[in-house]
Amino acid sequence: MNQVLQQTYKILENAVLECNAKSISLSGGLDSAIIAYFLQDKGVSAISVISKDFIASDLTYCQLAAKRFKMPLSIKMCQIDQIYHAIEQTVEILGNFNDIEIRNNVVAYLAFDEAKNLGFDRIVTGDGADEIFAGYNFLLNKTESELQVELDRIRKIMHFPSQKIGKALGIAVESPFCSTNVLKFAKTIPANMLVGEHDGKKYGKLILRKVFEDKIPKSIVWREKSPMQEGAGTQGLTEFFEHSIPDHVFAQRARQIKEKDNVTIRTKESLQYYEIFRKNHDPPSSIGVQKCPDCNAGIESRFCRMCGKFPV
Repeated sequence: MNQVLQQTYKILENAVLECNAKSISLSGGLDSAIIAYFLQDKGVSAISVISKDFIASDLTYCQLAAKRFKMPLSIKMCQIDQIYHAIEQTVEILGNFNDIEIRNNVVAYLAFDEAKNLGFDRIVTGDGADEIFAGYNFLLNKTESELQVELDRIRKIMHFPSQKIGKALGIAVESPFCSTNVLKFAKTIPANMLVGEHDGKKYGKLILRKVFEDKIPKSIVWREKSPMQEGAGTQGLTEFFEHSIPDHVFAQRARQIKEKDNVTIRTKESLQYYEIFRKNHDPPSSIGVQKCPDCNAGIESRFCRMCGKFPV
């Protein structure tokens, strides 16, 4: 056990210290705090995104991490008009209208845009830790054999829209958790070291929490998994669009889209994103592959990346 913990620390240390960026996207979650720990003496600045109009859980934690590691912290407090502009850009760049993906990745867009405004051309992110070290909540109640099968599946299909967003903005995105050595090592870690109990509660990324328990604030180490949309507050967009678009308008527009593009719009939020999507892209289509029944895009699993339908 101790040997695996020591190996985990060393491999992550090497991966993080190979990064050349002088800025970090700091949510105050476990993954970005680990990176901040290793970079604390490297003159790196931290950037966090927080919504002014919605509840955002990251604010306290990003400040705590920045203070602990003595990092200059730029908190981008975003009003709804700034978020909406970023949504337009994010939808155009990613080429989909998947509400979950847009809500999460608009945070990356805002962070990278802020990095660019501050004069940085590279940024470090915690992408990959959840996929590689079993951080997602839906993995917590699986048996060891089920967990291993699911992790193998996730590692094969994982993708990070942040890379595409960074390229569009001229920002190089460095993700040390996705380095070849980390990926290779993670596959050797037994499932029971990735998910397990602490003080009577089950956690994912257990090995990371154990390795860094005495190195980063404990409130961050044992913080529950929080998606970017919850941490930054963009989960509030769902309710915002629900109240902004009258029911009869939604029904009419959804019907028109179904008739014209043969795309099923399930929510008012998706309607908003689809209308942005159609300003820059043709209706989804696929040839010779399995199709999503709602939007006709090609799919590779039970989840449609284009519209977010699950299960397919």
